[in-house]
Amino acid sequence: MNCNRKMIWLVVLVALVAQAGAQILTGAQVKKVAPSSIFFAGQSAAVQLRNAAGLKNSAGKVVLAGLVDTSGYSTAIAEKYQGFLITETKLSFDGATLEPGTYGFGFKDGKFTVMNVAATDLLSMASQNDDQLKHPVPLKFEKVDATYRLYAGRKYVVVKAD
Repeated sequence: MNCNRKMIWLVVLVALVAQAGAQILTGAQVKKVAPSSIFFAGQSAAVQLRNAAGLKNSAGKVVLAGLVDTSGYSTAIAEKYQGFLITETKLSFDGATLEPGTYGFGFKDGKFTVMNVAATDLLSMASQNDDQLKHPVPLKFEKVDATYRLYAGRKYVVVKAD
């Protein structure tokens, strides 16, 4: 009986430690919480779930990003709107801050732009290019020390999830 109690406490402790740390979400975890479509600029865009990523900060707050199908949007919006960003926590991008909420984003001409759901630009900053990245994918988060990189292919921005 005593051995069983120790085993239960060990399992509980491991689960608590796993929850306490910041982590990149697995594809299966992202699919459970990501929307199938997202409202932006007066329309609903289909989410490309295979090109969605997420993270959980040390407080357990979730940040999701995903690419969307912009085929129904005007050329002016489709040029700069590539994906959505949903955050339960404040995000910092090179000194600029985003409050919790839902946003659109895009990488274009060496810039990363975040827009509100009315397609109004909220922040724009230079993106970086990672020529050393071995296997670029359409979209992913990568943990680097106390920050994350949001990659779109080889282009990325550094994100801090408070």
